[in-house]
Amino acid sequence: MFIETETTPNPATLKFLSGRQVMVSGTREFTNDEEAAASPLAEALFSLGDVTGVLFGRDFISVTAGPGVDWTPLKPQVVAMLLDHFVSEAPLFAGGNAAAITVPGDPADDIGDDPADIDITDQIRELIETRVRPAVANDGGDVVYRGFREGVVYLAMRGACSGCPSSAATLKNGIESLIRHYVPEVSEVRAV
Repeated sequence: MFIETETTPNPATLKFLSGRQVMVSGTREFTNDEEAAASPLAEALFSLGDVTGVLFGRDFISVTAGPGVDWTPLKPQVVAMLLDHFVSEAPLFAGGNAAAITVPGDPADDIGDDPADIDITDQIRELIETRVRPAVANDGGDVVYRGFREGVVYLAMRGACSGCPSSAATLKNGIESLIRHYVPEVSEVRAV
């Protein structure tokens, strides 16, 4: 088995590809040790000490290192853990719980939608699912829809996109431009 590594626009995050399916659908992000307890693999990655984030995607795992961490010694340790996991065919999530389900985040983070805008929000959600999320996944990240109010679309950036120096440009120049092109009722896209 071979683990391919790709850089992402976020210098703190590397994307690892095993050539195998990681998640059946959706993504799952871990941003601390407590969240990582739901997955033996995420827990093992966090145990390295320098890991501050893990994102499981359909066919990749993004790993984020802490500020100032040198990837040179960390990368082989991450690859070794991933190899051990996939070769042993260990479960991705701790047994018997619903941890494999996509968790978009804390509902308290949701901005919510105005019920009068259902047609607009359906268009926005479809664009995010069909155009935005696949493009962002190529860079080891994910974008989660949080709501639409008064012309503003609210999104949460995950994985390599979270904390990426170019995420503001991606959000404004890429995502906002695309959504505004197809949905003229949108005046702005903001990260939450």
